[in-house]
Amino acid sequence: MTAAIRRNRARMKGTEQTVHESVVLKQVEEWLTLRHIWHMRCNNAAGKAQSGQFMRSFTCNGHAVKNGTSIWIECKRPVGGKVSEAQRNFLDAMNRNGAVGIVVNSIESLEEQLREAGVL
Repeated sequence: MTAAIRRNRARMKGTEQTVHESVVLKQVEEWLTLRHIWHMRCNNAAGKAQSGQFMRSFTCNGHAVKNGTSIWIECKRPVGGKVSEAQRNFLDAMNRNGAVGIVVNSIESLEEQLREAGVL
């Protein structure tokens, strides 16, 4: 465990309600880096379709690949983080099509779900 993860965990201890999603995302990115798991951060975008209708392009906060398994990660804050219907639909589609789509709110939940999916 690196100093940054220790600092973030210390900062989170007893203050779960004030932890922002960005803190969880940083911890996840660092955890993946330390384990030499390829990953990238994904950004969401919005725009107009050819029909002129407003559309929102959705992906998760991050994408990783380990041993050929595609992993889509949506980070949420520990208390009060909610998954939108669009996010749930995206993750469900990934899971139906052979990838791993997970929602995490801590390093522990990331490790647990990756183990359950057979990735670790």
